[in-house]
Amino acid sequence: MKKPLVKTTALALAGLFALTSCGSGGGDAPSASGESKDITIAVFNGWDEGIATSELWKAVLEDKGYNVELKYADPAPLFSGLSTGDYDLTTDVWLPVTHATYLEQYGDKMEDLGAWNDESKLTVAVNKDAPIDSLDELAEHADEFNNKIVGIEPGAGLTETMEKKVIPEYGLDDMDFSTSSTAAMLTELKSATDNGENIVVTLWEPHWANGVFPIKNLEDPKGALGGTESLHSYSRTGFADDFPEVAGWVGDWKMDLDTLYDLENLLFVENDTDDYQPLVKQWMEENPEVVSAMTE
Repeated sequence: MKKPLVKTTALALAGLFALTSCGSGGGDAPSASGESKDITIAVFNGWDEGIATSELWKAVLEDKGYNVELKYADPAPLFSGLSTGDYDLTTDVWLPVTHATYLEQYGDKMEDLGAWNDESKLTVAVNKDAPIDSLDELAEHADEFNNKIVGIEPGAGLTETMEKKVIPEYGLDDMDFSTSSTAAMLTELKSATDNGENIVVTLWEPHWANGVFPIKNLEDPKGALGGTESLHSYSRTGFADDFPEVAGWVGDWKMDLDTLYDLENLLFVENDTDDYQPLVKQWMEENPEVVSAMTE
């Protein structure tokens, strides 16, 4: 007679524990669905669309009770960390060209949650009044640009595309292709355009610099830059099993360039700060329909 009583008591206690857990919310406790509440988003150094979207997802997910940490890294350690589970997800994987090499190496240890934008592209830009309009004119006019192309981070997919495709296909090997950081490139771009000097930089769309500086993209008749690309969110293997709710939200999410530029302008152009969360929350209040659609 005692065994049924023990079983009933155990079930009652389990039910009480489940009710208590459902009402606790936050912290390290699991959600009602059994999900952990801690998520790490990996962000590429210097890639502002990744910074903007990661900061936005941090705010959105924390409003839903998750604990979100952003960790910045260069491409190689970011993809490596995602493949080993050190990070949970990233929002800024470019396909099919820019990050192809990294996906060849790590792709089978990550999961593609889906593309959120398909309007993006790599570019080589010059000041708007530069004497050329196409990459196939650059070698002939190299001296008018001080024989220099200003790049970004050495490990960036854009840098690899320049070194393996653009430079050899357009005969630019005699030009100095300098790589340092996106921030350093933007500093040189601002200085040159402020002073009315010619400059060549590697850039991409979406990036707020396209709307702030008087620049133009050089035509790419050989298609060396790869044409239009899609921006994908990738996760570590098993993330969708551990966080089905979040994986579903991120997988269904879409953002067009106009909306992204609006967010980037607020974060990077109109304000001089790296404390982005107050600005993101301001933007969320001003764009409630965009925010609500992210977790529908």
